[in-house]
Amino acid sequence: MAKIYLAMYKHKRDWRKEPVRKIADIITRFFTKGKYSHCEIAIKRSETLFDCYSSSVQDGGVRCKQIDVSDSTKWDLIQLNEVAEEQIKDYFNRTLGCKYDWWGALGIVLGIKQKRSKYFCSEWCFNAIYGGESGWRFSPNQIAVVFTKLNNNGISFQQEVAK
Repeated sequence: MAKIYLAMYKHKRDWRKEPVRKIADIITRFFTKGKYSHCEIAIKRSETLFDCYSSSVQDGGVRCKQIDVSDSTKWDLIQLNEVAEEQIKDYFNRTLGCKYDWWGALGIVLGIKQKRSKYFCSEWCFNAIYGGESGWRFSPNQIAVVFTKLNNNGISFQQEVAK
């Protein structure tokens, strides 16, 4: 069975190489009050190769691509022990082709209602993990806190959903 992680992007990009992405990361971190600007569900294939699922601004929406998330200067990994690969793939197949939800991402800060046919990164990841549609409430920094606390307290994700 493959190991599955919530991969949290924390890298500080170089202004000269990626100015637009650097600004987007800074804005995301500032408004969501944390060190993360993006998240992925990463399924480990080898030491440095992961199949990463998310909704990405850069890629236009829901996608899967191979990313090396093993670099701890760029990514923090939160292991998802009770999440099955098939669960992630099923949700991915249902949402493949959906666009990135700019208004939903802004809605976390501004209180704008999300668009159900579009997704931002943490919304997509939360929905894939829990199998629901409540992810629009969470930023990358909030989802990191939720899953870190659940892991640290030995609480099952499924038990928490059942409450």
